[in-house]
Amino acid sequence: MKKLILVTGTFFGATAVILGAFGAHVLSESLTPHSIATFETGVKYQMYHALLLILIGSVNLLGERTKMILFYLLVIGIVLFSGSIYLLATNDLTSFDFISIALLTPLGGLLLISAWIVLGVGFLKSSFS
Repeated sequence: MKKLILVTGTFFGATAVILGAFGAHVLSESLTPHSIATFETGVKYQMYHALLLILIGSVNLLGERTKMILFYLLVIGIVLFSGSIYLLATNDLTSFDFISIALLTPLGGLLLISAWIVLGVGFLKSSFS
């Protein structure tokens, strides 16, 4: 599980850098400043949670079950939250109306918040001084 968490964290980190560069250099010519700022929000949250995955995979303070729960909450949360933000920010560039999936953003956010709560509870239950 540890290797999966670490590899997934690095994948999300690398794709956040790629998407950030894509947004800054390619999309900036096609999108409004508001849409670019929205896109950047997705990139920031993806990177924050990629780093959190790497932290979780690196520490021995959490049990395997807690790490597994955190892994799924974070992966699904990143995909729903940041993924829907990317689609909503680039909505004007496609013929599909991504506004119909706008409810995925708060659902993804709720999963990310839940992961932080599970992490805090895991630390409280951990036996370290």
